[in-house]
Amino acid sequence: MKPPIYLDYQATTPVAPEVAAAMRPWLETHFANPHSSHRMGREAAAAVEVARGRVRAALGGEGGRLHFTSGATEAINWALKGASARLPADRRRIVTFATEHAAVLDTVEWLGTQGFDIEILPVFVDGLAMNESVAEATAIPTGIVAAMLVNNEIGVIQPVAEIAALARRRGALFLCDAVQGFGRVPLPLESCDMVALSAHKVHGPKGIGALWVRDGVEIDPLLHGGGQEGGLRSGTLSPALCVGFGEAARLLEERREVDHAHVERLWSLAIDLLPGWTLNGSAEARYKGNLSLSRPGVDAARLISEIRQVAFSAGSACASGSGRSSHVLEAVVWPERAVRSTIRLGFGRYTTEAELIEALTLLNAAANRQLDFAS
Repeated sequence: MKPPIYLDYQATTPVAPEVAAAMRPWLETHFANPHSSHRMGREAAAAVEVARGRVRAALGGEGGRLHFTSGATEAINWALKGASARLPADRRRIVTFATEHAAVLDTVEWLGTQGFDIEILPVFVDGLAMNESVAEATAIPTGIVAAMLVNNEIGVIQPVAEIAALARRRGALFLCDAVQGFGRVPLPLESCDMVALSAHKVHGPKGIGALWVRDGVEIDPLLHGGGQEGGLRSGTLSPALCVGFGEAARLLEERREVDHAHVERLWSLAIDLLPGWTLNGSAEARYKGNLSLSRPGVDAARLISEIRQVAFSAGSACASGSGRSSHVLEAVVWPERAVRSTIRLGFGRYTTEAELIEALTLLNAAANRQLDFAS
């Protein structure tokens, strides 16, 4: 049976063949614990450090420490909780945005129960942050400001350099969730104090991410135990996962221009083939591998069920798994009926033009059938 056409790149990306090949020896024969002192352990540790260097190189910039984690959710939790633990008494305040990932919003909500002052800022209807609101919010002594580089649901690129500059001017740390933008859109690393990453959003394996921390920024450990990762993140690292992330990062660097041009072509093709659909979020400030669309009268859940030949979503996979409605679309003042009519198409390196044309033809036909039936 022919596999479905995969258009859900924001949920996860296909593992690059080069990544799978690089990981295989570390799963089969080079299986030693990288924290062991014998030769096999030292070889595994060396492979981990090569991978760490490759991820750092793909990030760009100089300095800072890169710690491997189990994924971006852990990295975000660690950044927020670990940095908050060191905030002075007069700066126990965290500012973020209504369209952030649940890993940020749920963590700051929990910190609110621990005595921290939390402010969740609105965004414009195109999903972009209101810098004036950041300036007003940080006029009150603030410890941390958090903003994502590229929104996982609507693809909007936030002006993180400007937000970070406002935070730094007020003496606050800046955390950037760069999961969806890493290697795809420019990341102003020099403006950031902490950056969260995930391997499986860039054709690497699931189960590994990273937290980059600027030199001079101190955070408390989230996990305690063996004192790995410089004493800050306990737990045995998987050389296979680290190597996989490192190879995915190397490919990001190597293929950056080719991947960008390919996504631009797919975007132009998709826009031309989707009459009657409304784009959600800014058309200019966005990553074009994310196409969030709405069409009045269309039931997105029914579309997903009907078009078995295409894998796409109605929004965040994390929200879908929890049964939550889209807090992102709600934050940009969308009525409930429009939220129900919204789909998200994600494409990238391994999506062909022929696949995209076939998928969009099926999508349009199913949407038109729904509308014809309802009329």
